[in-house]
Amino acid sequence: MTGICYMVTATLPSEAVAEEYVAWLRDGHVAQVIAGGARTGMIVRLDVEAGGLARVMTQYVFASRTAFDQYVRQHAPALRAEGLRRFGAETGVRFERAVGEVG
Repeated sequence: MTGICYMVTATLPSEAVAEEYVAWLRDGHVAQVIAGGARTGMIVRLDVEAGGLARVMTQYVFASRTAFDQYVRQHAPALRAEGLRRFGAETGVRFERAVGEVG
């Protein structure tokens, strides 16, 4: 194992909201997760099928489960709260999270 991958996928109601979300990620959120313990962060605009909604996946790699758990305890609550203030349910944005080992 070479680390833990933490993935957050946002399903966004429009291209305008998707652009705003990606700008927010680029303008500091990804850097804040890295400062909180991730080794790397990557923004992926997922392909949209005909008539589908915009989707953006952010992937972060942590050196170990311990590093990820520390991030979850110490940094994630404030960062998630900030994201929900900007892109909460009332905006139509839906979030999914997944965690797995990098092989």
